[in-house]
Amino acid sequence: MTTYAYDFSFGDKDQKDLLGGKGANLAEMTKLGLPVPPGFTITTEACRHYLSTGEPPAELSEQVRERLSALETAMGRRLGAAEDPLLVSVRSGAKFSMPGMMDTVLNVGLCDATVEGLAQQSGDSRFAWDSYRRLVQMFAKTVLGLPGDVFEEAIDDAKERAGVSADVDLDTDALRDLVKRFKELITTHTGHDFPQDPHEQLWQTIEAVFRSWNSERAVLYRRTERIPDELGTAVNIVGMVFGNLGSDSGTGVAFTRDPATGRRGAYGDYLANAQGEDVVAGIRNTIPLHRLGETDPNAYNALLRAMDTLESHYRDLCDIEFTIERGKLWMLQTRVGKRTAAAAFTIAAALCEEGVISADEALTRVSGEQLSRLMFPTFDAPEDATPVATGVPAAPGAAVGVAVFDSRRAVERAAAGDAVVLVRRETNPDDLPGMIAAQGILTSRGGKTSHAAVVARGMGTTCVCGADELTVGADSMRTSDGTVINEGDVISVDGDTGAVYVGEVPVKPSPVVSYFETGEVGEDDALVHAVDVIMRRADGARRLAVRANADTGEDAARARRFGATGIGLCRTEHMFLGDRRQLVERLVLATSDEDRDAVLGELLVLQRDDFVEILSAMDGYPVTIRLLDPPLHEFLPSLVDISVKAVTEPSEQTEELLAAVRRMHEQNPMLGLRGVRLGLMIPGLYRMQVRAIAQAAARLRADGGDPRPEIMVPLVAAARELAIVREWTKSILDEEGIDAPVGTMIEVPRAAMTAAEIAEHADFFSFGTNDLTQMSWAFSRDDVEGSFFSEYLELGVFPVSPFAELDTSGVGRLVAIASDEGRERRPELHLGVCGEHGGDPHSIRFFHETGLDYVSCSPFRVPVARLSAGQAVVERSDSDTR
Repeated sequence: MTTYAYDFSFGDKDQKDLLGGKGANLAEMTKLGLPVPPGFTITTEACRHYLSTGEPPAELSEQVRERLSALETAMGRRLGAAEDPLLVSVRSGAKFSMPGMMDTVLNVGLCDATVEGLAQQSGDSRFAWDSYRRLVQMFAKTVLGLPGDVFEEAIDDAKERAGVSADVDLDTDALRDLVKRFKELITTHTGHDFPQDPHEQLWQTIEAVFRSWNSERAVLYRRTERIPDELGTAVNIVGMVFGNLGSDSGTGVAFTRDPATGRRGAYGDYLANAQGEDVVAGIRNTIPLHRLGETDPNAYNALLRAMDTLESHYRDLCDIEFTIERGKLWMLQTRVGKRTAAAAFTIAAALCEEGVISADEALTRVSGEQLSRLMFPTFDAPEDATPVATGVPAAPGAAVGVAVFDSRRAVERAAAGDAVVLVRRETNPDDLPGMIAAQGILTSRGGKTSHAAVVARGMGTTCVCGADELTVGADSMRTSDGTVINEGDVISVDGDTGAVYVGEVPVKPSPVVSYFETGEVGEDDALVHAVDVIMRRADGARRLAVRANADTGEDAARARRFGATGIGLCRTEHMFLGDRRQLVERLVLATSDEDRDAVLGELLVLQRDDFVEILSAMDGYPVTIRLLDPPLHEFLPSLVDISVKAVTEPSEQTEELLAAVRRMHEQNPMLGLRGVRLGLMIPGLYRMQVRAIAQAAARLRADGGDPRPEIMVPLVAAARELAIVREWTKSILDEEGIDAPVGTMIEVPRAAMTAAEIAEHADFFSFGTNDLTQMSWAFSRDDVEGSFFSEYLELGVFPVSPFAELDTSGVGRLVAIASDEGRERRPELHLGVCGEHGGDPHSIRFFHETGLDYVSCSPFRVPVARLSAGQAVVERSDSDTR
């Protein structure tokens, strides 16, 4: 018989697949002897069974009854007992942290028969009715699906009648009336009464937590964080301990290091006389964790000892939830904490230098996405710039956009092209779509552990919380001096300082970018020092070379400063735009060899200078120059425009151009006369380019340089195409006294499938994964990304855009086949990739495993590619040893 429920004494932190993250870590803390309330975990297997069948496993009922009996024995109380009732919390807990995305219900077990017993047992009737109020409210929203607003409105009415401003100021009678009102709302909305049987409450809540795995917000969060849908959630049943028993009780969240900066110390928020989600919900502003040391030094010191134990044990930043019940500390959860990109690098490097983790492990603790975030600009506010408010800097970065006060409108405005800053009093899980769409998030309530802060840090979105100088309304906010900021007004939010400005604040380059540009590490810059430590290890570990896609000397020079050791793609068609476009028109219109040769002579001089600039900037490193590969229509007027001109402004030249455009017009030019086909049909064009490359290299060599050009023939689909171009290319190179490899871009599926034949004529393959993806999927990127891509993502046809991350099972299979068969025919064949996937961390891991020699990406992505290439080696060797 399958076991679906386990006591906390079973299991450890490595059993997240079965027990979920929360259950596994509760078991681990129990093993460590930390003060964890008794409880048990219902496994993810039970959830998956429920989601697939609509019913809990048959064995679960009896197993929960057994575990509940053990919990009652441990707590010395019984669920449903009128005199001294046991109350439990029912919490979700997936393998991966999904803050606020799934459901929790506290105080399960309270009813009309037990609330008085709780009041008598605790000696505090207000506490008992406050707990009952919380249960009914959470049960109604989480289990029964009632809108939360109706309960918040009832609370606001109760506070208005009582003349108080905070929930904690409502007295026993007011809370008793609220419970009555809440139960009436449930009956009105559902036609059923609030269940008075605690066991029925428990089972309904367990099933609700199972269902919450597929809630709209949870599905959206998983898609954003790339968490598999099939995992399911565990359910944790925990004996209640109470932080709402008065001023000597409370609840809080603590971090063993600052999750925003990575600095060591005790960080977090604490809220006295509070329960459960009060801290992260932002409904009352918290106090910094260190203030707990002033109000309750014994509990604070016990917490510090527990934090030291957990960081030493997990060897990482720990995120901890705790409750203090009348001076006694209880640990409710721990996990490896979410952190900003800056904190991730700082913590990894610090733990490495402290000897806690190895350099290889430090390398795997950061990501290419995090490094990319660190390269974004930061604010450069003028000295006289005055913020209209200052809050808690919860997630760093510089966000500028129009203020929007509603999640749905934020999504709409972002889709319309606006940069958006989502402004809320506090966020809740239903705000997730707007949070994803926003450049920045601003709240007037909450701190570093609020819902907004935790989710923003996980997504890498700039966030400022707790800016309580702002009064936030439904479609505007007011500053402390009375200034009104309406929806659509531009604001700037500084996630590094917490400052909020009206209008657009200028930005300055990131210090990390300055480091990559200069290689200098300031003595006092902990972040840059950390990036340097990690990057040195990545470069020492990686096998893949990293080149850049660059078309100008300026781009090539920047790529080199960023660590590129060559150019993997120089697109020569970019050199024919602007004024040079007229030369291409003349070439197409030429009616004699003399006219054609004259144009080619002009182009030769221009191209030679282009190649001198690029080869010089990358002196000593390979530069792969792709011969012209445009759809020819890009260099000619549109058929419609030239037809109109022929009527309105008739001339002999216009008529000639119209005839040429008609002759070359194609219904689908992306699959027409381009690439090697253009070179074969207008042979003088490619010959001119090859000669320009050879002459540029000869000039640089004569000046003492070390140019290393490589000539790439695009869009080859048949070995014979490449053989023809290679033959006369080598002839021209010989004439100019230059030796350079000649290869091709594999971007046509047929080329991948006939790679062995093509390899006989190629010194290298460079995989053009952009076009290979388009041709494999049979859609144009420019056309489909704005049309049906979002629906395809929602339907799960692909989990992420195949243009952003390589489709390894389809397009990747073509890459693997071409690599294997090409090298089988020609063992010395050099292999690289120059599509945009060359800068994507997930794709780079695949290219490493496939055996490519290099990846090439945009200059700005070069550091990310270097990092990812190093991680690919370390992660592969780690998996090989397991």
